[in-house]
Amino acid sequence: MEILEVIYKEFVAFFGITQVWEILSSGDYSSFRTFDGIVALLAPIIPFLLVIEFVAGLVHKKPHMKVYKVNFLIYFFNRVLFLVISLATITFIIGLLQPYAQWQTSPTWYWYIYAYLVWDLGHFIYHYFGHKVRLFWCLHSTHHAPETMNLTVNFAHFFLEYPYADVIRTSVCILLGVSPEMLFVIMFIDGTWGAFIHLGENVLKDGRLGFLNKIILTPSHHRVHHAKNPLYLDTNYCNLFNVWDRIFGTYQEERKDIQIEYGITREVKSGSFWDAYFGEIILLAKDVAKAPGLKNKLLYIFMPPGWSHTGNHQTAKIARQEFLMNEASMTTPVEN
Repeated sequence: MEILEVIYKEFVAFFGITQVWEILSSGDYSSFRTFDGIVALLAPIIPFLLVIEFVAGLVHKKPHMKVYKVNFLIYFFNRVLFLVISLATITFIIGLLQPYAQWQTSPTWYWYIYAYLVWDLGHFIYHYFGHKVRLFWCLHSTHHAPETMNLTVNFAHFFLEYPYADVIRTSVCILLGVSPEMLFVIMFIDGTWGAFIHLGENVLKDGRLGFLNKIILTPSHHRVHHAKNPLYLDTNYCNLFNVWDRIFGTYQEERKDIQIEYGITREVKSGSFWDAYFGEIILLAKDVAKAPGLKNKLLYIFMPPGWSHTGNHQTAKIARQEFLMNEASMTTPVEN
């Protein structure tokens, strides 16, 4: 009976329906006009979309069972570790850095826009280093390992990525004056949107969302980010606004002539939790062990994925540049 109770509690927690049920049971529907009530209404949206997406996959005969299995294993593996480590990290950073903030935001609409842009800057920095520093890529690659896109991919993260990401994002926000109260509101909104942009083609065939594709980061942009096509590698790092991607030259729209291929550039054992979770760490350890000299060992840790002490680099930047050069040469008229 205890096992069934644990399963029931995990089920309710996953779908985020506890608060909604309590409000409905109380009969005091005015609570839905408060921030907590709004959160209670929004929390179940992503889990229920996941169910719809899974059912749609069965209908379209594209269920992606291996991806669902691995991502749910990762979700449950991370659950306890995330609650303990991530929240503690955020609290510690706020207490450490808030005295150094030169100003503080207030709960007005224009400060929310400012705060979200600052949050997106912190997210861009963390995300950029997650692709450009191999040690951090080992933590982030779990999120890119799935060979299809669906909402469970949102839960596929190496557990140490949470504190690494939170240190950078929280530090940027607190030092640039975002109040802790506003930070937690933005984290909730961003978490909800960050989950939504992982919605797969089974439910949302065209992820461009019409005119919104020019204003914010849509599921289409994030599908590009998860692609292993050379043109799409290491692009679209932002989470809601694509301002910082445009400023730093990492913005890339989905092209209709290039079908997205999901996953990472190395071959991952399909359906393997261990390879998706620990595969890149094992490969890094092997490269460090074989590298001659301390300098090369350190370079393997901090240089981009694909860097080699032999000079035969196979980084994402090189692959993308070669693709663009080849494409340009094919479209350039040949002179007589």
